Amino acid sequence: MGRTYIVEETVGQYLSNISLQGKAFVSGLLIGQCSSQKDYVILATRTPPKEEQDESSKHSKAKLDNLDEEWATEHANQVSRMLPGGLLVLGVFIITTLEMGNEFQNILHRLVFAVEKSMNKKRLWNFTDEEVSERVTLHFCSSTKKIFCRTYDIHNPKSSAKPADWKYQNGLSASWLSLECTVYINIHVPLSTTSVSYTLEKNTKNGLIHWAKQIENSIYLINGQVKDEDCDLLEGQKKSSRGNTQAANHSFDVRVLTQLLLNSDHRSTATVQICSGSVNLKGAVKCRAYVHSNKPKVKDAVQAMKRDILNTVADRCEILFEDLLLNEIPEKKDSEKEFHILPHRVFVPIPGSTVMLCDYKFGDESAEEIRDHFIEMLDHMIQIEDLEIAEEINTACVSSSMNTEASLDNTDDEPPKQPIKTIVLKIQQNIGVIAAFAVAALAAGISFHYFSD
Repeated sequence: MGRTYIVEETVGQYLSNISLQGKAFVSGLLIGQCSSQKDYVILATRTPPKEEQDESSKHSKAKLDNLDEEWATEHANQVSRMLPGGLLVLGVFIITTLEMGNEFQNILHRLVFAVEKSMNKKRLWNFTDEEVSERVTLHFCSSTKKIFCRTYDIHNPKSSAKPADWKYQNGLSASWLSLECTVYINIHVPLSTTSVSYTLEKNTKNGLIHWAKQIENSIYLINGQVKDEDCDLLEGQKKSSRGNTQAANHSFDVRVLTQLLLNSDHRSTATVQICSGSVNLKGAVKCRAYVHSNKPKVKDAVQAMKRDILNTVADRCEILFEDLLLNEIPEKKDSEKEFHILPHRVFVPIPGSTVMLCDYKFGDESAEEIRDHFIEMLDHMIQIEDLEIAEEINTACVSSSMNTEASLDNTDDEPPKQPIKTIVLKIQQNIGVIAAFAVAALAAGISFHYFSD
């Protein structure tokens, strides 16, 4: 028997309302949460058309073979940044005027694997063997309103399609459970002489991989308690008159305890490396995760929170490096300072749901621009007053200098005495004029320091 997908009714309405406007097809993403018994789809979003694609489709009907996988996977990468812990891109959909045929299924097969492969490259975590490895493809016929739902095993590129059930439910995520925590990080990434040929982005990600293992192995307190991972998350909660646990409006406080001491049966060894510099990340990040309210386990909640912690730090680093590449900074003279704003986290609610999606806002971006980005990526209207800025902005100063003796002990590099809410990137090099980038944003900040020794 195939998997069952419980789908928010508004998703069905959304798919029905999409107009092809003369196009041969429209494709997009299905967003939700996996569980061992069934999967939940709470949102669908079409892939925004490229301008040139949009123009060409007006003159001639584009064939399915012309589906731009690179564009679709880039959309999936952007959307995945906007998903808090517990939410995933569960699959893809395609809307046509014709009913299901082999041509459509081949396109969906190719697209769902391309999307999953692209997103998997950017993750600091891996799926466990116990997790569901199937992803859904949905073909919706706009003329007959028929739905053809199939799944593929993403671990096996040669897997064949399996039929799946697609069932609608009203208010699916109206009582989902939320988890929140603030994580303080202090990551030191040495840049060995063997890695100097790598980009700063690649070196930083390599360092984050080591930190990710610490997050995976940390202890998680839920409302101040350590709970057995196989226990029900709602165990001990009040029961309603019908005997059901009252899950509505439940929010859990999570605290992360990093294990500093090794067990006696572990041996610790020191590694000596010749380094040309280092990257330091310091600060605090606001994290959120969501789990369904159908008898969720503690391990499901902890796993969702772990992944949000890893995702939000990795995403901010990636956005920073993208911004630095897009906006090349001219060389500055000795002691000049340069400020840049790194995006901080902004949340927005899904109507009729306890779940909130997120985005990352640069300090000079307006609320209107963030709203427009949400609309472009998720194809859903939001109100500016619904934007929730989880992290305040402050600024920190880092100066450029050609002095090769600059170090962490330099008083010019010390943060201000008041609580810092910044992310700072400092780059210094031995040869040529150095560039320093001061970048602001987090709740208590993340500092990037790239020093030459």
